[in-house]
Amino acid sequence: MPLAEIPLRAWRKRGQNFVFRGRTLRYWVAGQGTPLLLIHGFPTASWDWHYLWQPLAQRNLVIACDMLGFGDSAKPLNHDYCLLEQADLQQALLEHLGVEQPVHVLAHDYGDSVAQELLARHYEGRFQMASCVFLNGGLFPETHCPTLVQKLLLSPLGWMIGRAFGRNALASSFSQIFGPQTRPSESALDDFWSLISCNDGPRILHKLIAYIPQRRRLRDRWVAAMQRGALPLRLIDGGVDPISGAHMVERFEQLVPHADTVLLADIGHYPQIEAPVQVLRHYQAFRDRISQASPQSVYS
Repeated sequence: MPLAEIPLRAWRKRGQNFVFRGRTLRYWVAGQGTPLLLIHGFPTASWDWHYLWQPLAQRNLVIACDMLGFGDSAKPLNHDYCLLEQADLQQALLEHLGVEQPVHVLAHDYGDSVAQELLARHYEGRFQMASCVFLNGGLFPETHCPTLVQKLLLSPLGWMIGRAFGRNALASSFSQIFGPQTRPSESALDDFWSLISCNDGPRILHKLIAYIPQRRRLRDRWVAAMQRGALPLRLIDGGVDPISGAHMVERFEQLVPHADTVLLADIGHYPQIEAPVQVLRHYQAFRDRISQASPQSVYS
């Protein structure tokens, strides 16, 4: 049975504001109970979670924000965007909401890197994490395969590429990274573009893309945290994603002790949008078994 969609217009009306280091950011909260932090990817926003939002809120206090430079949040031009600052932002939001207990984390893409930093901080006693589930993302730089647009944004001409990036370029890019049977509709593409283009977003895409070299610099710190093994981790991954698909699962299983992985056949880079029912099922099973089940690989 498909999950109900939250239209972007309705989603935006539910958002609230908080100020982080002088910048206004949008966030969303629903449900009650155990806190669950959802962290979105590049170049989209927290609306990525809209299929899962209401089902997850039935069992958790679900929290998400559009990170700095994304979605409906502030997108300052004269700013050096940094994954470490985005982790600071997540902690500031939890403090703003008065969340003091350990937090479960569900992350995607760029958000995976933010979650990896929070995991490292957990082991340093600077953050309380209860568990972490990753969706498709560049967990290991050596197996991350950036798209052509990402490579161009990283080049000296990146500022020009970003300003020229439009809705048609987004559609072309997404057609390559979504599964062949699960590509977004024209209406969904309009909504994704609305979030990217809000607050003149294309002018900072070349600055946001700095997360790729940042990942390389922080790789050993983050992988070491994932290898500690004291905190429940799972990877749910769309296998046909050319950026971080089955090859990322293979690397995860090589490097993470007792790796707990789920490989979604024929699904691309955005499993929470392409296969939300499967993601929800595998996420809830992870949470249900978190205290007693041995990690295992699952193929579906």
